[in-house]
Amino acid sequence: MSAQDPIDQGTGSILRQPKAVWATAGASVVAFMGIGLVDPILPSIAKGLDATPSQVSLLFTSYFLITAFAMLVTGFVSSRIGGRKTLLTGLALVVVFAGLSGTSSSVAELVGFRAGWGLGNALFVSTALAVIVGAAAGGSSAAILLYESALGLGMACGPLLGALLGDASWRYPFFGTSALMAIGFICITAFLKEQPKPARRTSLLDPVKALGHGGLASVATSAFFYNYAFFTILAFTPFVLNMTPYRSGAVFFAWGLLLAVFSVLVAPMLQKRFGSLKVLGGSLVLLAVDLLALGYGDHTTAIVCTILSGAFIGMNNTVYTELALGVSDAPRPVASAGYNFVRWFAAAAAPYLAPKIEEWSNIHVPFLVAAIAAVVGALVVWLRRTALTHEAAELQPKHATEDSVTVFAN
Repeated sequence: MSAQDPIDQGTGSILRQPKAVWATAGASVVAFMGIGLVDPILPSIAKGLDATPSQVSLLFTSYFLITAFAMLVTGFVSSRIGGRKTLLTGLALVVVFAGLSGTSSSVAELVGFRAGWGLGNALFVSTALAVIVGAAAGGSSAAILLYESALGLGMACGPLLGALLGDASWRYPFFGTSALMAIGFICITAFLKEQPKPARRTSLLDPVKALGHGGLASVATSAFFYNYAFFTILAFTPFVLNMTPYRSGAVFFAWGLLLAVFSVLVAPMLQKRFGSLKVLGGSLVLLAVDLLALGYGDHTTAIVCTILSGAFIGMNNTVYTELALGVSDAPRPVASAGYNFVRWFAAAAAPYLAPKIEEWSNIHVPFLVAAIAAVVGALVVWLRRTALTHEAAELQPKHATEDSVTVFAN
C-alpha cells in the first residue's frame, strides 16, 4: 500500500501483531501517560512551588507549543535517520527531561524542562504512529485502533500514576515517567528493527504545504477548535474540582477508560452505521453540551461531566486521526505532521487561557468558551462536508470495499 492510499480497512486482528508493534505501542502508552500525568498533582505543584494556577498551566502550554513546532521537524528527521533512531532519540529526550522536571526548584525551571519533554514526545509520538501503521498486521485500520488504544490507556493510567506517586510528593510522578520511558527505550532497542527510509526526504515545509489541500486543512481547522475544548477539560478542570490527588486521579482514570472504550470499540461501530462526518459532528455538539453542564452545574455534576467527556473525546480522536491520514493525497507522515502542527497550538493555548479567562470573569466562562469552540469545530465539519466526502471518495481505490468507503461518508 502506497503512502497515498486511503485508510486500509484490513481484516486482521488488532491483537495479532509483531513484537516490534507491541514494543512501540507499549512505549506510546507511557508517552501518552505523560500528558495526563500532572492532572491530579496540579494543585500540589502550585502549592509546592508557590505558584498560581495560570503559572502552573504553563506546564501544558510549553509542552504543547514545542510539540506543535516540532511536528515540522519530525518528518525531516525521520526521513534522514530512519524511524527507529527517531523513536529512540525522542525517548531519550523524554527520559532526560522528565527526570529533570522532578528536580525543579521553580515553576520557570519546570516549564523549561517540560518544553524539552515536549520535543522528545513529538519526535516519538508522531513517528510511532507511522511505525505502527507500517509494521502492523491487518492493515492500517487495525494499526490506528491499536494506536488509539495506546492513547486511551495512557490517558487513563497517567492520572492514576500521577495520583499514586504524587500523594507522597509531586516530584515522584516525573521520576516514574522517566523510568518507564527508559524501559520503553530498551524494548524498542531490542525488538524494533530499522524501518525502510522513504524514497524521498521530507523537507521542513512539506507539512505546511500539505495543508494547502482543502480536505486536510478543514480537518486540521476543526481539530484546532476541538483541541481547545479538550485541553480546557484536561488542564483547567483539576483546579475546579479541587480534590485530593487520589480522588482527582480516580476521576481522570474513569475519564481515560471511557476515552479508550469509545475510541476503540464504539467509534468504529458508529462510523460504519452513520459515517464519520455525522459521528464527528454529533460528538462535538454533545461535547459542547457536556462542557456547559460541567461549567454551570454543582460539584457532583462537574465530576460526572468530566468523566462523561471521555466518551466524546475518544470518538473524536479516532475519527480525526482517520480523516487526517486519509483525506488528502499527501504521504501519511507528512499529512499527520501538518494536521498536528495546527491542532497542538490549541492544546498550548487552552491551558493558559482558561485560568486567565476565569481571572477576567468567573469560573463558569472558561467552559462556555470551550463549548463554543467545540461547536465551531462541528460547524467546520458541516460546512466542509461536501468537500470532505468528495475528496475522500476520490482517493478510494477502485477495489475498495463498501466498508472502507463508509469511513469517510457523510
